Amino acid sequence: MITTVLYDMDGLLLDTEPLWGTCMMRVAERHKIPVTPVQLKETTGLRIYEVTEYWSVKYPWEGKGHQEVAEEILDEIISCSRTDASVLRGVVESLKMFRENGFQTALASSSPYRMINELVTHFGIRDYFDAITSADEVRYGKPHPAVFLHCAGVLGSKPSECLVLEDSLNGMIAGKAARMKVIVVPEASCFNDPRFSLADGRLRSLEELTIEMVRAL
Repeated sequence: MITTVLYDMDGLLLDTEPLWGTCMMRVAERHKIPVTPVQLKETTGLRIYEVTEYWSVKYPWEGKGHQEVAEEILDEIISCSRTDASVLRGVVESLKMFRENGFQTALASSSPYRMINELVTHFGIRDYFDAITSADEVRYGKPHPAVFLHCAGVLGSKPSECLVLEDSLNGMIAGKAARMKVIVVPEASCFNDPRFSLADGRLRSLEELTIEMVRAL
C-alpha cells in the first residue's frame, strides 16, 4: 500500500526545465563550451555537476573547471527561476490532497540543495513536504535510485510503500530501479514517447491525479 509520495522538482513542481536549457547555453557560450541545445538532452535528469563533468569529457574547453561552471549555471538558474518560473498546474492541489488523506510527502530532486531550498521557499510550497532531499546527499544521481532510496529512508518508508512522481525518463528509471511505483508527467512534446510505458501511470498534468488512482497502485 502506498503511504509516501516522492516528488521531483524541475519540470514537475516548477516549470524550470526550459530555464535550465537557457541558462546552461548562456554559460556554455560565455565559456565557449561547444554544446548545442540538442546535446543538452543527453544529460536530462543528471545532477548539474555530472552534466558539466560530462561536458568536460565529451565537449572539452579551456578555462574554468567543470565544477566552477556548474556553480555559475546554478547562480543563473536560481536567479531566472525566481523571476520567470511558476508552480505547475495541479501541484498545490495534489499536495493538499495527500496531506488530507494522511500520506507522507517529500521532495527528492537531482538539483543541488541550495537551489531547492531557495525555490521551494520562494514559491511558498516548503511546508507541504515532510522531508526535502537532494541528490547532493548521495553518491549517484538519477537514473541511479539512490536519491529516492535515501528520501524513503529519511521518512522511514519502505520502497514498496512509495510512489514517485516524475517528468523525465531518467527520473522514471530511478524510481523503478528503487522498486517504487512511478507516475510520470512528461512534457507535452514527449508525452507519447514509448519509453514511458515502463511507468505505472502517465498524466498530462498533476491536475489529473486522484487519490483513487494512487490507492489502486
